[in-house]
Amino acid sequence: MSERPLLRVVRGEPSSEELAALTAVVLASGAKAEPPSPAPPSAWADRSALLRRTSHAGPGAWRASGLPQR
Repeated sequence: MSERPLLRVVRGEPSSEELAALTAVVLASGAKAEPPSPAPPSAWADRSALLRRTSHAGPGAWRASGLPQR
């Protein structure tokens, strides 16, 4: 499998210094950088919180009834 060239001159005849400067700028800009990973969803935006869960009696049950759980 042949890879496509990073740059291709379509008009004119640039000097080797000009090509080197252009290559440095393109590589420094991160042309092939990976996209940032998405942020994890907020626990408050979790739609599963709308589902009714069984409540268990015991210490701290009143607090746990109002907190989002995963």
